[in-house]
Amino acid sequence: MGLMQVEGSPKDEQLPDKQKLAAPVKSVVDKFQLLPEFLKVRGLVKQHLDSFNYFVNTGIRKIVRANDRIVSGIDPSIFLRFKDVRIGQPSMTVDGVSEKLNPHMCRLSDMTYAAPILVNIEYVQGSHTEKTTMEKNDVVIGRIPIMLRSCRCVLYGKDEAELARLGECPLDPGGYFIIKGTEKVLLIQEQLSKNRVIIDTDKKGNINASVTSSTETVKSKTVIQMEKGKMYLLLNQFVKKIPIMVVMKAMGMESDQEVVQMVGRDPRYSALLLPSIEECANLDIYTQEKALEYLEGKVKRSTFGSPPNDREGRAFSILRDVFLANVPVHNNNFRPKCFYVAVMLRRMVEAMLNKDAMDDK
Repeated sequence: MGLMQVEGSPKDEQLPDKQKLAAPVKSVVDKFQLLPEFLKVRGLVKQHLDSFNYFVNTGIRKIVRANDRIVSGIDPSIFLRFKDVRIGQPSMTVDGVSEKLNPHMCRLSDMTYAAPILVNIEYVQGSHTEKTTMEKNDVVIGRIPIMLRSCRCVLYGKDEAELARLGECPLDPGGYFIIKGTEKVLLIQEQLSKNRVIIDTDKKGNINASVTSSTETVKSKTVIQMEKGKMYLLLNQFVKKIPIMVVMKAMGMESDQEVVQMVGRDPRYSALLLPSIEECANLDIYTQEKALEYLEGKVKRSTFGSPPNDREGRAFSILRDVFLANVPVHNNNFRPKCFYVAVMLRRMVEAMLNKDAMDDK
């Protein structure tokens, strides 16, 4: 005969209440009691170790991949390409002989606990028809300090007996560096999130929508500012603020009605966008060509030492590569960037109508 669970049985009464477990802990006393359990699982330096491990395993490869080619300034047909990069084991070279390092040795000898950065390099000379290549593996291009107890540290995965043999305390959590024999720790610093729209106000009370874009190749800050009822783009590559509707037309969004629909169909949105639309009309800018001509005259000359080789021009290159760099442009299709700008404008308009829509930095 099969067993049946009877409602109201003692076993049923012992089950924890899911809603009670999921409820937030409001009491400071209760939170303090949870702290030891949290530290048992996470520790105090896990965020440091996770960040360093990600960098040496993934981040450094992305950086090298984004900057993998170095072209000769004399002959463009000669260049070298970085094919792979890795971090070696902590070591030092004495009289041409490589010796392994451990943290205790570095403390006693005032040395830096570091490892070599090794890359595979391909040398290329000639055109596509007649090209000669030569490869060189494990070329040392620099050294990087190694965080103790990270995946590149000799202490990684060691038990208490092995740690004691290496002169280390088993209770030492690691998460720091040894620079010239001195232990150095990274301080935690709070920063605004990258690639995220932030809505706030400046000193004059103007509403701003800002994005700090960060990719492997480009880092830039884009600000859309509301001033006297009109919206402007602030970007370091331009000498002055640019009307936002001019920017939209320069990216191919020539229809004002389509821009308004992208921002939102609420009549209040279109009313707040109207001054910016009128300003663009007063400048007699209705096409992408006219908008790019206008932007071309606002580009800082120091941004490009000489005119670029691409036929699109400097303003086009800035919109494609620097402006909202976190939104990629494929085959010169700016529509994803137009949608992103529309989201920024919508959030600005919502903040004008409701102050609670501001972000708490």
